[in-house]
Amino acid sequence: MMNAAVRIGSRYAAPAAATGTLLALSLSPAVAEAKAEPKTSVDVSAVKKSIADLIEDDAERRGDGTSLTGTFVRLAWHCAGTYSKVDGSGGSNGGRMRFNPEASWGANAGLDIPRKALEDVKAKHPDISYADLYTLAGVVAVEESGGPKIPFRIGRADADSGKTSPKECGLPDADKGSRKSTIQHVRDVFYRMGFNDREIVALLGAHALGRCHTEASGYWGPWTFAENTFSNEYFRLLVEERWSPKMSHNGKPWEGPDQFEDSTGKLMMLPSDMVLVQDPAFKKVVELYAKDESAFFKDFASAFSKLLELGVDFPAAKPWYKFW
Repeated sequence: MMNAAVRIGSRYAAPAAATGTLLALSLSPAVAEAKAEPKTSVDVSAVKKSIADLIEDDAERRGDGTSLTGTFVRLAWHCAGTYSKVDGSGGSNGGRMRFNPEASWGANAGLDIPRKALEDVKAKHPDISYADLYTLAGVVAVEESGGPKIPFRIGRADADSGKTSPKECGLPDADKGSRKSTIQHVRDVFYRMGFNDREIVALLGAHALGRCHTEASGYWGPWTFAENTFSNEYFRLLVEERWSPKMSHNGKPWEGPDQFEDSTGKLMMLPSDMVLVQDPAFKKVVELYAKDESAFFKDFASAFSKLLELGVDFPAAKPWYKFW
């Protein structure tokens, strides 16, 4: 049997630095349980400020350069990323991550931390649903870290259990055992939600924020040296840095899952990150975003807003006119 270095190296050999180069007659069970109603009493600006203050205060308490920024984006992403256009199941409506099975999915390990942190915001703004709160936290995290403004509207309602959660997780895995399988897996997950290749790459650009924690995912490290700043740095590093299999950590052999590290050993990429420069169609978009941050920001804002609204039956806007 090949050792980890040989196995991962042969599967995901990274290239050298490169340059330039519903309208429905009936609702799905999930929507039926948590049909959104208008929340006219919610002051969204005030909620956003409370979330921003929470991020800042928490970062000051930590004092180690980490923050809730990336974790809030992950929370919003994982609340919404269960959606399937096939049957309308999943999505952020219902805020079902508060319950099993979603709360105990391995992909959601560690997300109890941001959910607990947001309880203070919920207490200050009790009229906002958990479903809106969790997704809005991701929006605030992006915007407050220098990213684009994300179109956002409230109207998600809360479920009272997880009985309408998808039977299977459906969130993307970091590694499916081979380059080909991982590429196909990434497409399968995102196509199920209704995204195209360009939107896939844009959404994965959220890895500019935050880091992996061994106690949650088994993986370790940040993707960039500025993990609290939203930028196109993730794409620049994918293109320009030489990534090699991680072999050691803190002077000891690495015993975690297969991942990659940069020349300093301080940054990481997952196998599902590396496929973005190994698949020709994905790589073309990566190279565009590495050069043009404004293009990335525009595409990310659109794709992230779309993600957060998947499966939500927003109340129709009332017309200005009225017949008596």
